[in-house]
Amino acid sequence: MFQDKIYYGGWANCVKLYNAEVEMIVTTDIGPRIIHFGFTGKQNMLYASPEDSGKTGGADWRLYGGHRLWVAPEAIPLSYHPDNSAVAYSFSNGLLTVTAPKESTSGIKKEMQISLSPDKNELTIVHRLTNENPSKIQLSVWGISALAAGGCAIVPQEPYGEGNDFLLPVRPIALWQYTKMNDPRWVWGEKYIIGRQDAKFGSEQKMGVLNKQGWAAYYLDNTVLIKKFAYEASALYPDFGCNNEVYINGAFLEVETLSPLLTLAPGETAEHTEYWSLHSAETMKTMSEASIDRHILPLV
Repeated sequence: MFQDKIYYGGWANCVKLYNAEVEMIVTTDIGPRIIHFGFTGKQNMLYASPEDSGKTGGADWRLYGGHRLWVAPEAIPLSYHPDNSAVAYSFSNGLLTVTAPKESTSGIKKEMQISLSPDKNELTIVHRLTNENPSKIQLSVWGISALAAGGCAIVPQEPYGEGNDFLLPVRPIALWQYTKMNDPRWVWGEKYIIGRQDAKFGSEQKMGVLNKQGWAAYYLDNTVLIKKFAYEASALYPDFGCNNEVYINGAFLEVETLSPLLTLAPGETAEHTEYWSLHSAETMKTMSEASIDRHILPLV
């Protein structure tokens, strides 16, 4: 695994981690943000906002795109601190650590610790939120990946069961005020929930689940990004009990994961880890449960 400092996306001080097959780029002029992840020389699986390219400074929150670290439950201004300033970074023993200053809106300090496998298409991201307020705060650590247009998010359903051994519900599904279950971008299947990004539809959609399977995927142009994350059976999660959410609009799709709700005393830190892997996959002429079973499930 190698590390370079490069110009990328209009920002002069980006850090690139790469191995023989994949590359990842982090901004340090803003952030913390992962702005690029993909096979070397091929498409960026992350969405990058073209109107925000190269911008820094100012008091307005910008989308930027890529993978970001947020504070949940979502609220203004708590979640929407403008990450428009430079971040500190260090690289040691294969770990890239990117740390932002304390946020004026939340009193939270954000940090990502990122490691790329030297010989596999695997990335580990440890997200940290530290409470630098004078009083305690309740929050969830929220990892949000804005993904390039045209793909499909795949969230596994709970295994099917019926009869007297299956009397209780197995997990919540949360819907947002603007979500329409009959929107054609959703497929509410027996084995999977599929969310499709389609530029023909500009309206927003969002759903969340308590994902006990611990993985979600994004398929785009014969490439699959798989995110793995923890599920804690005894924990309380935000948003009616969700640890995995999918947001869709006309430009991109987000696959989001969340930690349990935690109460942090002053100086305490909460962590949440995502494990990413990138795979080549066969062409899926139709996005169906059978094709997911055949082409994507073996990669998980």
